Amino acid sequence: MFKLFSKKKKDPNSKQYRWEMARQMANHHIRYVTEKINDVDEVIGRNGGLNIRDDELLVFASSDVLLRCKIAEMQAWELLSKDGVVITAPDLEHGGRERTIIVYYVYYR
Repeated sequence: MFKLFSKKKKDPNSKQYRWEMARQMANHHIRYVTEKINDVDEVIGRNGGLNIRDDELLVFASSDVLLRCKIAEMQAWELLSKDGVVITAPDLEHGGRERTIIVYYVYYR
């Protein structure tokens, strides 16, 4: 039987999916970045970008590296609005502590 509408399911835990997400996020301009601190979403950076260096993803905003993580160890998913991405990963820039941040993209018309 023909499978007209069959789609491959993407495994968010696969290395291939994580690299696809990293490439999709790379070179986006950042409007702002938030992190939940004491049950409150706080803005931790503004005006920056997402870049890939070797096997790491860097989130750069407010003239500082907010998050640096190995792509193979990160979990990332887009917001439903497609205006940003949620990233959870051990942060190599800040002692290896696992962090979850929300990156909001600059929207161009």
